[in-house]
Amino acid sequence: MSETLYTIGEMCQEFSVTPRTLRFYEAKELLFPIREGQKRLFTKRDRARLKLILRGKRFGFSLEEIRQLLNLYDLGDQQITQMARTYELGQERLQAMIDQREELTAAINDLKEQLAWGEDFLASKGVKLAAE
Repeated sequence: MSETLYTIGEMCQEFSVTPRTLRFYEAKELLFPIREGQKRLFTKRDRARLKLILRGKRFGFSLEEIRQLLNLYDLGDQQITQMARTYELGQERLQAMIDQREELTAAINDLKEQLAWGEDFLASKGVKLAAE
């Protein structure tokens, strides 16, 4: 029984990525398409890996972290090592994102205060703002 293969165009369309992105991930040893001359054919495994790559990027993992996590799949321990390491990195990333959110919230509040001060100052000088 032959495996279903996907062209670079099908992968790009399904995952909203460019051919250049897929070639880049291949060069970084994240994807391993079958090569037929200049043509690249992707397997179901490549599709699953791409889904995980994009999710990892969304969460802020580096490509090297993603590559290392993907490579743990084949250890033969029913993915226990892979899942444990993914969980550990995920916890670290979550804390970093929470910290970033707190910093961003503080910066937003500071900017709102500065804008309110500026608005009051300009109003006291008779200047009308476009946002009003």
